[in-house]
Amino acid sequence: MTATADRSDVSTILNPATGAVAGQVRWTNPADVPQIAAGLREAQQGWEARGAKGRAKVLARYAVWLDEHRDEIERLLIAETGKSTTDAVQEVLLISIILSYYIKTVEKAMAPDPRPAPLPFLSVKKIAVHYRPRAVVGIIAPWNYPVANALMDAVGALAAGCAVLLKPSERTPLTAEVLLRGWIDCGAPEVLALAQGAREVAEAVIDSSDYIQFTGSSATGVKVMERAARRLTPVSLELGGKDPMIVLDDADIPLAANAAVWGAMFNAGQTCVSVERVYVMDTVYDQFVAAVVKAVENLKMGAGAGFDFGALIDESQVAVTARHVDDALAKGAKALTGGKRPEGKGSFYPPTVLVDVDHSMLCMSEETFGPTLPIMKVSSVGEAVRLANDSPYGLSASVFSKDVERAKDVAVQLECGAVNVNDVISNLMLPTAPMGGWKTSGIGARFGGLDGVRKFCRQETVVVPRTAAGAGSNYYNHTVKALARGNKLMTKFAQIRPRREAK
Repeated sequence: MTATADRSDVSTILNPATGAVAGQVRWTNPADVPQIAAGLREAQQGWEARGAKGRAKVLARYAVWLDEHRDEIERLLIAETGKSTTDAVQEVLLISIILSYYIKTVEKAMAPDPRPAPLPFLSVKKIAVHYRPRAVVGIIAPWNYPVANALMDAVGALAAGCAVLLKPSERTPLTAEVLLRGWIDCGAPEVLALAQGAREVAEAVIDSSDYIQFTGSSATGVKVMERAARRLTPVSLELGGKDPMIVLDDADIPLAANAAVWGAMFNAGQTCVSVERVYVMDTVYDQFVAAVVKAVENLKMGAGAGFDFGALIDESQVAVTARHVDDALAKGAKALTGGKRPEGKGSFYPPTVLVDVDHSMLCMSEETFGPTLPIMKVSSVGEAVRLANDSPYGLSASVFSKDVERAKDVAVQLECGAVNVNDVISNLMLPTAPMGGWKTSGIGARFGGLDGVRKFCRQETVVVPRTAAGAGSNYYNHTVKALARGNKLMTKFAQIRPRREAK
């Protein structure tokens, strides 16, 4: 994507694959963001008052609108990002899955959660945890999935009764305008608004929101958290990854090879949970590499219909990918496919399979976010696990074995938020389970069943008496007799026993 300024507040967005004009965007003045947030805060009160059932009806209408306008959205996605049609069609589908789930579960998520008394003598109290939506949730979304990353968190926040202030990436601002138009067209209240711009606008969103959901690089996530800490604003951060795949000696090699290729090349490798490095047992290494190369050689690179994956988002991302590949080749790796940028227009980089790699190379240690697939031979499961965990990142991983129990044993040794057995990326389509990162891959989680709604809420515990009998009997009652009686009750009901000396 390239943005060229026509006036101080308007830019033209170009397709990174062709250089054609995708559209224009009017940037938000950072000074206007607090006013936008104030309007959202006012509208949120009525949105919360609709109740979970009322909000679910609005979200259902929005789901219908998205489905009816899917072709328009996908065309704009391709124009704005240079994606292939194969990649573009996944985004609205994912949001439909998420909407369907939260429409059905939001009432349960927002219902008061009764809690038991910790001890029998405290059962005179009735305890419930209530979930109160935060007024304004700020969502700072990345450019790699302009629909999915904009809405996958917004859906949960809106279901909870929050208003949402969305800042799309300045690289892909156009699709968000259509998503907002759809929200308005389906008769929804004005509890979704956009703030278009770069760093200064993002800072204003952080300063004006009650909760921040950020998806992006680990380095930027640190800056977001630092800014939010000034007002003690809670954050959820889904950050970078260097996701490993482990292929055991009893794996279904054709399945594993095709999964590795799809997981690495989908969306030109610009996915937070891309397969970025593969560790293969030595006994099946040659067979696996041969299958991977054959699959990659069948891929077609280009934007729009008829292609498997499209352009990278801009020249800076091409430069990162090229730097990682060049570094590997200089240190002794071999490129079995690709390895050099093709001549011609567009921010393309060919699908590149690298072998003879090790952890001294950038392609094995830094997030590439490009269509590369480094493969490393290992001699044992222990070595594979050690190398997979040898990373500052911990977003997700995958393990391939015909013995599912064996794969699960390996999975729980990996230091990451999610592991797919005999598949890749599939956890992204499961809103019932949390998606979160370990180490520098993030804080908090998106989705997680009912927690995908409740994360955007404050918790309020309400304790009410079951009976008026004995009310206030313990206030300032410090007589020797009263204390002895209290100690006796505590010992009895808490089942406290004096420690006996071992014989």
